[in-house]
Amino acid sequence: MSLLEGKVGLVVGVANDRSYAWHIANSLTEHGARCAYAHLPGEKNERRTRKAVEKIHSDPWLVACDAGSDDSLDELFAAYARDHDGMDFLVHSIAFADREWLQQGMFAQTPRKAFLDAIDISAYSLSAMSGRAREQMAKTGGGSIMGMSYYGSEKVICGYNVMGVAKACLESTTRYLASELGEDNIRVNTISGGFLRTLASSAVSGTDKLDEATIKHSPLRRRVEGSDVGNTAVFLASDLSSGITGENIYVDCGMNIMGG
Repeated sequence: MSLLEGKVGLVVGVANDRSYAWHIANSLTEHGARCAYAHLPGEKNERRTRKAVEKIHSDPWLVACDAGSDDSLDELFAAYARDHDGMDFLVHSIAFADREWLQQGMFAQTPRKAFLDAIDISAYSLSAMSGRAREQMAKTGGGSIMGMSYYGSEKVICGYNVMGVAKACLESTTRYLASELGEDNIRVNTISGGFLRTLASSAVSGTDKLDEATIKHSPLRRRVEGSDVGNTAVFLASDLSSGITGENIYVDCGMNIMGG
């Protein structure tokens, strides 16, 4: 029996078929869920996302969304509500920081706007989306909200800089959301995925060493696969995780437990 048969939800952040959001959507679909998608504005972004998700299923539901615009978020969730009876899960897999400041030795020079933009898109947007998803989830008995974090929220990863600060904010935001939305049986968690070669990770200087380090030093002695995170998302979207909320779940082949 499929773990997610009959469940439907929104996945935000599929850039291509290498992104964590794609692997999550693929795993959710394999277990019986129906996924709707939000993509960055613009024809190029729409084509790129459509090309990726059509590898999962044909004729996907796609709507553009600028996560930095309240009007755009309102339009996204209104469009979703018109075409779907409920929302069982929301996957927030977006982050942004100006790559100019994702270089070693540049953190202290990060301008105010670049710093706040990173917090806005990478962390505040989870709260903004969760608030809009709440009514749709509550009317069908609850749901599961997932954000994507990384170990750079806790420890210094050279070059991760303001993105590490934004991920720390994301994890704290998750805990406060979990506390507030729990009364509607809505669970909110983050998945701390290990290093994966994506468009986002390519913006951070020095990432070539992270892949090699994971293979050499992680307890499982291998790199993280997108399906590892996808399968964890299936668990969090399913009723098997009914008692889990406010948590940050590591899916990094154990790298987070290593001291050196």
